[in-house]
Amino acid sequence: MTKNILGTRVDPTSYESATTQVLKWAQQRESRYVCVANVHTVMEAYDSPEFQGVVNAADLVTPDGIPLVWILRCRGHPQQARVYGPELTIKIIEAMAMQQIAVGFYGSSTKTLEQLIAVFKEKYPNLKIAYHHSPPFRPLTVEEDQAVIRAVNASGIEILFVGLGCPKQERWMAAHRGKIQAVMLGVGAAFDFHSGAKRQAPLWMQRSGLEWLFRFSQEPTRLWRRYLVQNPRFVILILMRLLSRRM
Repeated sequence: MTKNILGTRVDPTSYESATTQVLKWAQQRESRYVCVANVHTVMEAYDSPEFQGVVNAADLVTPDGIPLVWILRCRGHPQQARVYGPELTIKIIEAMAMQQIAVGFYGSSTKTLEQLIAVFKEKYPNLKIAYHHSPPFRPLTVEEDQAVIRAVNASGIEILFVGLGCPKQERWMAAHRGKIQAVMLGVGAAFDFHSGAKRQAPLWMQRSGLEWLFRFSQEPTRLWRRYLVQNPRFVILILMRLLSRRM
């Protein structure tokens, strides 16, 4: 069922299927990692064979971006819907709160992480948050990394949400598969959105593929290259592939 978009794996799936699979791995205490792929992910992977290998080696890659959903629909999955990182986070959190599965959070700033935990504790009183850590922006030393691994495993969590941003979070999860005894989910901006640190695009913009425009308007300095350079490159590359097949 796996599809290839510019060399990067994307799995046709759904919120229900992805949540069920993640919970199954968690209950079996398996060390796995899940990526949520959008155009930015695909273009980072297109430009870096090493990073493409990281994404393609994931245990699940969901179609987070609307353009990827459209491509999957054209490739034999007409009912494919978006499996968006922030929404997948909520689906899994809700299931975990009901089953009282321990969860952890790794990434973002200390302030954002504290706000996120406060929001989730208020909204989901039964949710067991057993670990959270905001790492420094710089690379960790070997000793610091070993301390993180020990702390995560000692906490007893079964799912670890990772919010380091693409491509850092994907590389981090790949490097820790087999070391961290939990399912790791790289959920991008979910920490910022659910904590209230950043605004989400209106639903109509998300559904019409215009979320990029909203996010660019909020952070033009940080996101200009992603949306004004990589997005057009993605469209051109996809059109070239389509035309070459027709020719």
